[in-house]
Amino acid sequence: MNNREIVADNLAKKYGDFYAVNGVSFKVNSGEIYGFLGPNGAGKSTCVSMMTTLILPTSGKATVGSYDVVSQANEVRRIAGVALQDIGLDPLMKSMELLTIQAQTFGYNRKQAQERAHYLLDLVKLSSFTDRRVGKYSGGMRRRLDLALALVHEPDILFLDEPTTGLDPASRRDIWTEVRRLNKETGMTIFLTTQYLEEADELADRIAIITAGKIAVEGTPSELKSKLGTESINITFREADQTQKAAEVIKSMGERVQIDRKVLRIYMAQAAAAIPAVVTKLQQAGLEPTSLTLTQPTLDDVFLQVTGESFTADEAEEAVTA
Repeated sequence: MNNREIVADNLAKKYGDFYAVNGVSFKVNSGEIYGFLGPNGAGKSTCVSMMTTLILPTSGKATVGSYDVVSQANEVRRIAGVALQDIGLDPLMKSMELLTIQAQTFGYNRKQAQERAHYLLDLVKLSSFTDRRVGKYSGGMRRRLDLALALVHEPDILFLDEPTTGLDPASRRDIWTEVRRLNKETGMTIFLTTQYLEEADELADRIAIITAGKIAVEGTPSELKSKLGTESINITFREADQTQKAAEVIKSMGERVQIDRKVLRIYMAQAAAAIPAVVTKLQQAGLEPTSLTLTQPTLDDVFLQVTGESFTADEAEEAVTA
């Protein structure tokens, strides 16, 4: 298949008077990994659900591999693999059974289906657990099995909705390696939503950040970070009210300041040289930070600037060892 593009044109989904997605437009090029970021409730999963034919748009249009998600839904399902946040796996079945049945529904004969199932179980490191019913799997194991199911029919386009949530760091890296391999070796287009900014920075060719149902910014990771331009001094205090006071004290020293809970970030050119002056001014105001660091612009800085929120441990689940 030549056309592996994903296109949204003024896509919207409305529930009553509330727009979960409000006029979203973007184009994912063939063979691209496209990162889709946003705070909880921003509309990420709703966009994925519309593009994978699970829910109907209220208005606008979307095509997946040139197929319309409404009028050509069957064709979309044939060429696209989907691994969603909500994993619907039969708890009484075993992984080999699930994968074999899934492969047979896509036209594999039994032998081919079993070979494909064995390959995918090796890929997601579940080969040692084929005798265990899925209901006994840990959350991370179910996440890996769900990814295997999405890959059964060797799709041209793959939608991954927070695919590594619940995985330990080693397993997460394994998934990253496979996502890169699929993309580079097969030319698969991958649409990735994630709650890990490191994951987006590591994998995505381009990134869009959605907030309140609308895309706020779009570009390569380096482009988005370079737009911030300057370094930041990150100052942590014991109490949030101290952060507010510190912002008033030092805001004139930098290009801008941002507050994220107990952390104050001041952006400025040549920030390293300004650290002594910043510390002195805080001390004169009777403010004692618990830590101070100097950083180059990161995706977290971009996310914070765009959404007013930071991707932190409060936003992301703690990884669990599976």
